[in-house]
Amino acid sequence: MLSLEQVRGFVVVAEEGSFRRAAERLRMTQPPLSRQIQKLERDIGVQLLDRTQRQVELTPAGAVFLAEATRLLALAEAAPGAARLVAAGHTGTVRIGFTATAGFGFLGPFLNRISRALPTVELALSEAVSAQQFGELASGKLDLGLCRPPFERTEFDGVLVHRDPLVLAVPQRHRLDGEAVTVAELEGERFLVYAPGPARYFAELMARVLSGVSHEVGDRVTQVHTMLALVAAGRGVALVPETASHLHPEGVRYLPLTGVRERAELYAVWRRQPSNPALRRVADLLETWHDA
Repeated sequence: MLSLEQVRGFVVVAEEGSFRRAAERLRMTQPPLSRQIQKLERDIGVQLLDRTQRQVELTPAGAVFLAEATRLLALAEAAPGAARLVAAGHTGTVRIGFTATAGFGFLGPFLNRISRALPTVELALSEAVSAQQFGELASGKLDLGLCRPPFERTEFDGVLVHRDPLVLAVPQRHRLDGEAVTVAELEGERFLVYAPGPARYFAELMARVLSGVSHEVGDRVTQVHTMLALVAAGRGVALVPETASHLHPEGVRYLPLTGVRERAELYAVWRRQPSNPALRRVADLLETWHDA
């Protein structure tokens, strides 16, 4: 096992080309420095220096070792400062999960806002439905999730970061061709619906919006982009968050809904008492946002 003292002594000798000058620079006498370098050579099993009475020169192996030794010393000198930055949350990585609909129009500005406030914090992304995110938050695979409610308040902290109006996605050729529609005008429509398990939040939201009208239930899906593909194929209409209108699949039109107060809510969620210092800084930042 090499010591930093050995490595530093070798680098100084190589830079000075002299044991005497190196010893003076290191504020030590020459004999212990010579023994230190000899032990280093024995430990790694190669000769690093050619010694003459007038000067010291690097062997080919010594030249290679010098480059690596210099890099090792630089890392060792930087390590305490880097550790302090991580411990204070000034640097580090925050692993963020997000739903597909969050990625359409909200995710980019959300990440930009964090990066402007915390430019040295790295953000690593992972797309997943809300239920999967909650599991990965609990297991520690994710630090922060952009999820749909509800979530377990005893296990997670969270803040509302976005509220999205709902719009109606219809096939290109459809009887509803106005600029906006009311819920009453949806009577008798065939709706693509959200699977109540993995897409529970949207399934319940859609049920509340359509509770006053009779409608036909069509295909059940989990992801909004799949739903839009089926709308384009003429298999029904769908209620989707307005951010989904950033997608423009051929054959789909988006109609605003009037008189609907329901919004698709998106929360930033994290485990209580997080151990990641960078996450704590992100959480502190999120808790000051009031523009959802």
